Amino acid sequence: MQDCVKVAVDAMGGDNAPEEIVKGAVDAVNTRKDIQVILVGQQDAVEAELKKYSYPTEQITVVHAEEVIETAEPPVMAIRKKKQSSIVVGMNMVKQKEADAFVSAGSSGAILVGGQVIVGRIKGVERPPLAPLIPTEKGVSLLIDCGANVDARPSHLVQFAKMGSIYMEHVMNIKNPKVAIVNIGAEEEKGNALVKETFPKLKECKDINFVGSIEAREIPHGEADVIVCEAFTGNVILKLYEGVGSTFLSMVKKGLMSSLRSKIGALLIKPALKETMKSFDATAYGGAPLLGLNGLVVKTHGSSKAAEVKHSIIQCVTFKEQDINGKIKKNIIDSADGEE
Repeated sequence: MQDCVKVAVDAMGGDNAPEEIVKGAVDAVNTRKDIQVILVGQQDAVEAELKKYSYPTEQITVVHAEEVIETAEPPVMAIRKKKQSSIVVGMNMVKQKEADAFVSAGSSGAILVGGQVIVGRIKGVERPPLAPLIPTEKGVSLLIDCGANVDARPSHLVQFAKMGSIYMEHVMNIKNPKVAIVNIGAEEEKGNALVKETFPKLKECKDINFVGSIEAREIPHGEADVIVCEAFTGNVILKLYEGVGSTFLSMVKKGLMSSLRSKIGALLIKPALKETMKSFDATAYGGAPLLGLNGLVVKTHGSSKAAEVKHSIIQCVTFKEQDINGKIKKNIIDSADGEE
């Protein structure tokens, strides 16, 4: 078990905990032998779920955490007061190097606060961004930031671009990933004050492949591999993306079932349609890593089912193997040295 990547998983976080979280953990270890999952949560409830499945028992352990941080709780207060919560216990395991990563579908606010306060930022990183992969016509793009830093400065966005490039190159194997900043037009002079100030700074970066502005309608076409923005814009893009996707799928299903002729047609196109829709299933890409921390923290959707939990756990292996934190640390230190 020495070569295994150890992933602490918040068994109590999210709308479907602990059932779907435990199932996702079981699916992960049944798929990969190089993962050891530590389920953090109320022991009796977690062990009751584990009894439903067959899995290599040496790959899953349970660490008791009595408390649960609810979504509506003030994040800072919750992290301070609930020391025995699954989020705090799990993050402390990462801080103390007892786990390589922490995965949670729980309170976004508590995860963001805990990541910075407990796990801590890499020296030189100003703000850690949340960075989910979103499906596109050409594969996937990294949306950075999507929820951690609503009020960002140009220097933050420049670091987001650098960290996003490292992630896409070494985790997603995209050589020299294209970086773009979200804007309301392609022209350099367009945009709000933040975009106008950040644009020339991104152009000056020698260690990223900056291709300029990207409008929202170009994002689904995969015109850039790393989509840079502050968290307010990123979160709106992400939620709209998810909403349009589910609405479109619902309307297609409704149309295919509207008449006898369409039902016959549906049977004929079902295999091809299923394969196409699979590529736009965001759950297949795991959760959103909080980049720039001293350890890996991954936030999954609050409504995550077992499949997303499984993929979120598995993505931690590549992150560890490629030493993403080490590469980010080196990039930030080199950049700081270059500015002196």
